[in-house]
Amino acid sequence: MKLSQFKFRLPEELIAQEPAASRDESRMMVVDRRMGEISHHIFKDFINYFDENDVVVLNDTKVFPALLYGNKEKTGARIEVFLLRELNAENKLWDVLVEPARKIRIGNKLYFGDDDSMVAEVIDNTTSRGRTLRFLYDGSHEEFKQALYALGNTPLPAYIKRDPTPADAERYQCIFAEREGAVVAPAAGLHFSRELVTRLEIKGVRKAFITVHSGLGNFREIDVEDLTKHRMDAEQMEASQQLVDTVNAAKDAGHRVCAVGTSVLRGIASAVSMGGHMKTFEGWTNKFIFPPYDFTVATSFLTNFHMPYSTMLMMTAAFGGYELVMRAYEEAIAEKYRFGCYGDAMLII
Repeated sequence: MKLSQFKFRLPEELIAQEPAASRDESRMMVVDRRMGEISHHIFKDFINYFDENDVVVLNDTKVFPALLYGNKEKTGARIEVFLLRELNAENKLWDVLVEPARKIRIGNKLYFGDDDSMVAEVIDNTTSRGRTLRFLYDGSHEEFKQALYALGNTPLPAYIKRDPTPADAERYQCIFAEREGAVVAPAAGLHFSRELVTRLEIKGVRKAFITVHSGLGNFREIDVEDLTKHRMDAEQMEASQQLVDTVNAAKDAGHRVCAVGTSVLRGIASAVSMGGHMKTFEGWTNKFIFPPYDFTVATSFLTNFHMPYSTMLMMTAAFGGYELVMRAYEEAIAEKYRFGCYGDAMLII
């Protein structure tokens, strides 16, 4: 497959800038791979496609408030700092992105908060945009993290053309988020309300959790036409024994397994073993999935509508079939479905 095969014209007004009024009342397109049919529903109808002892696999990663606004010493220039991950807890070292990158040099100090209560020093330039910051803070690590996160904002994707609000702190987070570490929300999971999860439980549909700490590599532009030459950024993940046992038992009994989101689909594919089973996995994955790809564990896949040229679109096309998925996207645009993390859902069965 070539990068250019994932080009399509997406009207800007279809990129959702706000979440739906209710989590489970967004629209949902259902794509039937076997019949080649496309139908239109609301997300609450998700429950109708699963029966007792089917398994829905969710990502329980938790997004942390990774976006900071600060000022550079002396000049007072406004600097945007995006926290990627903590490198060293003892020394308070963080891997970050800064904008505008050209204004930041090793040795510069950055001040955060209305009273400049948080100070960081640039100690390394790791990439053209990346930096290593050392935060200067007297106090315990727990107190430092609380103070840092109190200054942070919800790290909305760049295609959302507004500043994050307090409401985003709740809506850009799945209701089952538990394990902190992501800077990108597993968007397909955002559609699940507590009421819908309860109804699934009453019906006997089983939940299982994988942890994939989604990073900005999902949004990094692909700069090669030949997709075999693209390298994904690695993401930390864990497939637990409990998850593996639940999924493998369902597979052996002939039940459905639904992967909720591209992070879950990639995580499952990174922990696959023989015969359509999973094995435990803890570590990092940089698996890049594009057509053609043989999925042996998940029998259905829930995802959102993605941007042109994106790795998430490529993974969706790998699961649903390139021609069918691209036809579904044409129909989604004609029917004015909402795209992006706050947009509508697609269920591929």
